[in-house]
Amino acid sequence: MDQVKPYSQDKGKKQQVSSMFDRIAPYYDLLNRVLSLGIDTRWRRKLVRKIAAQKPGQVLDVATGTGDVALEIHRQLPDSLITGADISEEMLEIGRKKVAKKGLTAQIRLQAGDSENLPFPDNTFDAITVAFGVRNFEDLDLGLKEMNRVLKKGGKLAVLEFSKPVSFPFKQMYNAYFRYVLPVIGRLTSKDPRAYSYLYESVQAFPDGEDFIRILKNNGYKTLENIPLTFGICTIYLAEK
Repeated sequence: MDQVKPYSQDKGKKQQVSSMFDRIAPYYDLLNRVLSLGIDTRWRRKLVRKIAAQKPGQVLDVATGTGDVALEIHRQLPDSLITGADISEEMLEIGRKKVAKKGLTAQIRLQAGDSENLPFPDNTFDAITVAFGVRNFEDLDLGLKEMNRVLKKGGKLAVLEFSKPVSFPFKQMYNAYFRYVLPVIGRLTSKDPRAYSYLYESVQAFPDGEDFIRILKNNGYKTLENIPLTFGICTIYLAEK
């Protein structure tokens, strides 16, 4: 996977991603709704539905951001204990306020956590979710190995990530929107000229579909499935330890 970074090539990707999300945190939720035309909430619901059947008691949401997936997990699995981890403290702070407003601080804990060095013991979680996060890992293999380490045997990993549509003319429309329209809207709204250009570049560089399935297998996962959503704009990947 090519190392696409938000800003300078001189600094590490992890540090740059953290700084980028700290910068755009106040605008993140609104931009998600606007730029995806509200479809992102449906994608997250489908992601959580894929782990809900097993009724996991302990769930980890990696790259939790402002906590939308963690809150959706609670909505579908009200008896589960949910931990959200992220490297952006500004995103986490917004998420904590959302959790507190709903009175869910006993059920949902959001904390600082690096996907490549998760602060949890081996075999802790019954399920792990990641929504639009693996694309931002500095070391994809290491991040997947870490999630495998903290996942219990037989536990499920559910990943939601952008992918690249292949059918005409949706592929061309998608590329034009992501490459030209979305960065302009993002720049005007979030005041960060690079954040949404990086989004397009990182999606193009990400090994989606069967390529990502192979990477999951190489990092210790089995029972693998990929489910394209909305003409292939994004994909849910399911795996077990």
